[in-house]
Amino acid sequence: MRPGQRGTIQHVEAPRSPSTAALPRPRDLRRVDAAIDPPDPRLIDLVGSALCLREAVLPWRNAGGTSIVAVARPETFDRLRPLLESRLGPVACALCPENQIAAALIAMRGTELVREAETTVPDRLSCRSWNISSATYWVQLALVALASCLLLWPIATLGIVAGWAVLALICGMGLKLAAAIAAHRAVPAPPPPPIIARLPTVSVIVALYREADIAPRLVHRLAALDYPRELLDIVLAVEERDSLTRDALARTILPDWMRIVVVPHGHLKTKPRALNFALTQCRGSIIGVYDAEDAPAPDQIRKVATEFHRHGPDVGCLQGVLDFYNPRTNWIARCFTVEYAALFRVLLPGFRRLGLAIPLGGTTLFIRRTVLEQLGAWDAHNVTEDADLGIRLARAGYRTEMVDTVTHEEANCRPLAWIRQRSRWQKGYMMTWCIHMRDPLRLWRDLGSRAFFGFQTMFLLALSQVLLAPVLWSFWLLSLSVWHPLADILPPQTKFVLIGLFLLTEAINIIIGILALRRTQHRLSPLWVPTLILYFPLATISAYKALREMITAPFFWDKTAHGKFDT
Repeated sequence: MRPGQRGTIQHVEAPRSPSTAALPRPRDLRRVDAAIDPPDPRLIDLVGSALCLREAVLPWRNAGGTSIVAVARPETFDRLRPLLESRLGPVACALCPENQIAAALIAMRGTELVREAETTVPDRLSCRSWNISSATYWVQLALVALASCLLLWPIATLGIVAGWAVLALICGMGLKLAAAIAAHRAVPAPPPPPIIARLPTVSVIVALYREADIAPRLVHRLAALDYPRELLDIVLAVEERDSLTRDALARTILPDWMRIVVVPHGHLKTKPRALNFALTQCRGSIIGVYDAEDAPAPDQIRKVATEFHRHGPDVGCLQGVLDFYNPRTNWIARCFTVEYAALFRVLLPGFRRLGLAIPLGGTTLFIRRTVLEQLGAWDAHNVTEDADLGIRLARAGYRTEMVDTVTHEEANCRPLAWIRQRSRWQKGYMMTWCIHMRDPLRLWRDLGSRAFFGFQTMFLLALSQVLLAPVLWSFWLLSLSVWHPLADILPPQTKFVLIGLFLLTEAINIIIGILALRRTQHRLSPLWVPTLILYFPLATISAYKALREMITAPFFWDKTAHGKFDT
């Protein structure tokens, strides 16, 4: 390739093997109706239910010393024949529709598969062992201690709380400023895209729950992806008892490269649980995640394949940019757009350049399958499985890179719905911090000093800042010469220092917001950015809701409704 010439991705068809050509024609094969004549579960156990689901094979019967294996496609049987013979002995091929194979496997081994999907992450890194009664005890003890300190030493206690709030504010703003500087630092231009002789198969999981009318729009948006259809594997994960979504999908004609995976019923209903179950049936070497309302850029999958090919195996994950297609719906939508622009276009790229662990977004993330399986996939009990996965990637020594591709989704811009969604995120951040801090020294060794303190700032101090925001707001009373409980013990110049700190904080937020907004194509007026000072108090309300649910309902998934402002 000549210098300066842009590389391209080329797809080379795999040659047809002689063994495939020698297979009997489909009309000559025996056909099995697994709904009427169920399989022998002992044969399924010999092969493995997860493997059977992933490859759509059904060990059905043993007849005369030969195991009959039903498949949806004869070429699958040919490819897996050595493995099947090593576990079952002599085998013969039969045909069965893929949906019947999946239904039979779930009916026979659904409980086992669900249990595996809920316990993939090791105990020490999973929040499934979160003890509600123990957490309640410690929270009650902390509240009693705080109340006692307020009664015995009210001024000193308020001073300590206020000091911690100011420290959280300073650290948070310092990290934002460092990330913004790092994100805007000049870097060498990347080399031309490499030529990929054979594109990888990419599986994308879309977890759907109570989505009545999203299916037609989802099919339309994903059909815009220009990746080769034979290498694109879209998996729609639907809960078994979610009749609303299943009926909507039944009325939609899905293309061949898009299929439905029914997640067996269980007491736990979370997105990561559905992702783990669907992962067992994915065919790709790269696993991606989309949300139901997502509209990805058409060339997104090609960019992801190129970036994984460009980077070494130490890059385990790629995170795309999230944006909104309804930024002008109302004031909350505008503020949310500015917030997302700052996060995905300034802060996360800055964190990456600073060498910090990146808390992933819940969609438009792509991860090498081998890495995902090594980590135990997603924590089925964590309601921010994405942020937790980002930390576990960093702890295992893998890097997450930002990929220059945008997915548009719907801005959740109704106040109560926004608070519910944000409280789920904050609850997950609280849980993630608690789980990874079970062994602080090990976390320090895994992440290194810089990333360890970055983790504390992004999780502990950020949550502290939101929860203690009312304490910081109270200091504005000093500027109005209104009585404040700490006025008598603070030096006179403290009032001016705090006011200057608050103004500097707002200036940093405004500058980052305007710079980030310029990187979008929305053409929103920068005059909306200063109004975020009235938007962020909503996060304080949601944080107290999250804190309460940490005790009462730690695994409750507060569902966000989609399609309300979908144009």
